[in-house]
Amino acid sequence: MEPNDKLILLDAYALIYRAYYAFIKNPRINSKGFNTSAILGFVNTLEEVLKNQAPTHIGIAFDPAGPTFRHEIYEKYKAQREETPEAIRLSIPIIKEIISAYNIPILEVAGYEADDVIGTLATKASLKSIETYMMTPDKDYGQLVNDNVFIYKPKYGDKEFEIMGIEAVKAKFNIESPTQVIDILGLMGDASDNIPGCPGVGEKTAQKLISEFGSIENLLENTEKLKGAVKTKIEANKELIVFSKFLATIKTDVPIELDMDSLKRQEPDENKLRTIFEEMEFRTLIER
Repeated sequence: MEPNDKLILLDAYALIYRAYYAFIKNPRINSKGFNTSAILGFVNTLEEVLKNQAPTHIGIAFDPAGPTFRHEIYEKYKAQREETPEAIRLSIPIIKEIISAYNIPILEVAGYEADDVIGTLATKASLKSIETYMMTPDKDYGQLVNDNVFIYKPKYGDKEFEIMGIEAVKAKFNIESPTQVIDILGLMGDASDNIPGCPGVGEKTAQKLISEFGSIENLLENTEKLKGAVKTKIEANKELIVFSKFLATIKTDVPIELDMDSLKRQEPDENKLRTIFEEMEFRTLIER
């Protein structure tokens, strides 16, 4: 471990979805009729990170096939998400081939989502004072941010990439500490992950309650201090709120080791990359 080590962990599916939808109005279709939007967008994002951030260490986390522990406890978890678009499904194996041609390790643990894998590795890296960036557009990662761990939000449309540290997370959610992101999400819910939250409580109310009570646990122990409709809603949904906080909590104890040697950035296999890019008809990338 060198003092200048810089570890970047990418949330593959979040970035792949984002890439696919960025091209939705003008999808990239090659001469074989294959929609390459997700692949091209993902590779562009990866190239940008390697060039602009120059990480010394890098890993890319994928959700495993099959259910995770959250699905096993809560069947509705992410259930309202539409079926994965076929273009994305067909792109995943090719994206994994590309990642392996870049000689970047794929991080995947059965039963745990990518954010749990990233949460665990970022926490372990942080304990060794390694500067760590979690590349994702997802707001729930804010709970993991600390002195050594940052969110690296990718470019999107005309928005430049953004690095969020402790102060940025606190300002975004109007909270005292990044870990309170879990309390905010537990109260307001998160539609994209089907975390129910407390029915009738939105972001503003959630922020107000957490700034007053500090945590969901403290709020639930002191509901007699609440008034009116908010009191009724919170008291009627105590179990749902506790459960939502559990669903919103990114795990930091997934069974995976932080192996900095295996995460060390390697030179890509240019021949392999060129072959894949030619097949996909990525002219700009081939030239690069």
